Amino acid sequence: MAFRLPGSKYKRIFAGGRAVRGRLTTAWHLEGDGAAVQAGVVVSKKSFHDAVKRNRAKRLMREAFRLLKKEGAMPAKTDWIFVGRSSLDGKKCADVMSELRWAAGKCAKS
Repeated sequence: MAFRLPGSKYKRIFAGGRAVRGRLTTAWHLEGDGAAVQAGVVVSKKSFHDAVKRNRAKRLMREAFRLLKKEGAMPAKTDWIFVGRSSLDGKKCADVMSELRWAAGKCAKS
Protein backbone atom coordinates (compact mmCIF):
# COMPACT_ATOMS: atom_id res chain seq x y z
CA MET A 1 0.00 0.00 0.00
CA ALA A 2 1.26 3.44 -0.88
CA PHE A 3 2.01 5.85 1.92
CA ARG A 4 1.24 9.04 -0.04
CA LEU A 5 -2.05 10.73 0.67
CA PRO A 6 -4.30 11.25 -2.38
CA GLY A 7 -5.07 14.87 -3.21
CA SER A 8 -8.79 14.36 -2.68
CA LYS A 9 -8.29 13.86 1.08
CA TYR A 10 -6.40 17.09 1.83
CA LYS A 11 -9.49 19.28 2.15
CA ARG A 12 -11.20 16.76 4.45
CA ILE A 13 -8.19 16.60 6.79
CA PHE A 14 -7.72 20.37 6.93
CA ALA A 15 -11.46 20.83 7.63
CA GLY A 16 -12.00 18.08 10.20
CA GLY A 17 -8.56 17.21 11.51
CA ARG A 18 -6.55 18.43 14.46
CA ALA A 19 -3.23 20.24 14.33
CA VAL A 20 -0.11 19.58 16.39
CA ARG A 21 2.36 22.45 16.07
CA GLY A 22 6.04 21.70 16.50
CA ARG A 23 9.33 23.50 15.87
CA LEU A 24 9.86 22.13 12.37
CA THR A 25 6.38 21.16 11.17
CA THR A 26 2.70 21.48 11.81
CA ALA A 27 1.15 18.03 11.67
CA TRP A 28 -2.55 17.72 10.83
CA HIS A 29 -4.11 14.35 11.57
CA LEU A 30 -7.50 12.78 11.15
CA GLU A 31 -8.41 9.40 12.57
CA GLY A 32 -11.23 7.28 11.25
CA ASP A 33 -12.32 4.00 9.72
CA GLY A 34 -11.75 5.25 6.16
CA ALA A 35 -8.21 6.33 6.99
CA ALA A 36 -5.02 4.44 6.31
CA VAL A 37 -1.57 5.33 7.55
CA GLN A 38 -0.84 7.82 4.76
CA ALA A 39 0.75 11.25 4.65
CA GLY A 40 0.80 14.32 2.48
CA VAL A 41 3.32 17.15 2.67
CA VAL A 42 2.92 20.87 2.10
CA VAL A 43 5.70 23.45 1.91
CA SER A 44 4.83 27.01 0.95
CA LYS A 45 6.78 29.41 -1.22
CA LYS A 46 6.47 31.93 1.60
CA SER A 47 8.55 29.70 3.90
CA PHE A 48 10.99 28.46 1.25
CA HIS A 49 11.54 30.84 -1.66
CA ASP A 50 14.01 28.55 -3.43
CA ALA A 51 12.45 25.52 -5.18
CA VAL A 52 15.46 23.34 -4.36
CA LYS A 53 15.04 23.95 -0.61
CA ARG A 54 11.27 23.47 -0.89
CA ASN A 55 11.71 20.09 -2.57
CA ARG A 56 14.35 19.00 -0.06
CA ALA A 57 12.00 19.83 2.81
CA LYS A 58 9.26 17.73 1.18
CA ARG A 59 11.65 14.82 0.61
CA LEU A 60 12.82 14.98 4.23
CA MET A 61 9.27 14.84 5.60
CA ARG A 62 8.28 11.98 3.26
CA GLU A 63 11.36 9.94 4.14
CA ALA A 64 10.98 10.51 7.88
CA PHE A 65 7.33 9.42 7.68
CA ARG A 66 8.25 6.35 5.62
CA LEU A 67 10.88 5.25 8.17
CA LEU A 68 8.56 5.84 11.13
CA LYS A 69 5.76 3.92 9.44
CA LYS A 70 8.15 1.05 8.77
CA GLU A 71 9.14 0.84 12.44
CA GLY A 72 5.48 1.06 13.53
CA ALA A 73 5.69 4.41 15.31
CA MET A 74 2.72 5.98 13.50
CA PRO A 75 -0.81 5.32 14.83
CA ALA A 76 -3.05 3.04 12.77
CA LYS A 77 -6.03 4.39 10.80
CA THR A 78 -4.70 7.95 10.77
CA ASP A 79 -4.17 10.22 7.78
CA TRP A 80 -1.54 12.94 8.10
CA ILE A 81 -0.60 16.22 6.45
CA PHE A 82 2.75 17.72 7.39
CA VAL A 83 3.22 21.43 6.75
CA GLY A 84 6.89 22.41 6.71
CA ARG A 85 8.07 25.50 8.55
CA SER A 86 11.04 27.64 7.61
CA SER A 87 13.04 26.24 10.55
CA LEU A 88 13.15 22.93 8.63
CA ASP A 89 15.88 24.38 6.39
CA GLY A 90 19.21 22.66 6.97
CA LYS A 91 17.88 19.92 9.25
CA LYS A 92 18.74 16.22 8.96
CA CYS A 93 16.33 13.32 8.58
CA ALA A 94 16.90 12.29 12.22
CA ASP A 95 15.70 15.72 13.40
CA VAL A 96 12.54 15.46 11.31
CA MET A 97 11.95 11.88 12.51
CA SER A 98 12.10 12.96 16.15
CA GLU A 99 9.64 15.78 15.43
CA LEU A 100 7.19 13.44 13.67
CA ARG A 101 7.56 10.84 16.44
CA TRP A 102 6.71 13.58 18.95
CA ALA A 103 3.65 14.58 16.88
CA ALA A 104 2.49 10.97 16.71
CA GLY A 105 2.79 10.73 20.49
CA LYS A 106 0.70 13.88 20.92
CA CYS A 107 -1.88 12.47 18.51
CA ALA A 108 -2.16 9.23 20.52
CA LYS A 109 -2.69 11.14 23.78
CA SER A 110 -5.51 13.32 22.45
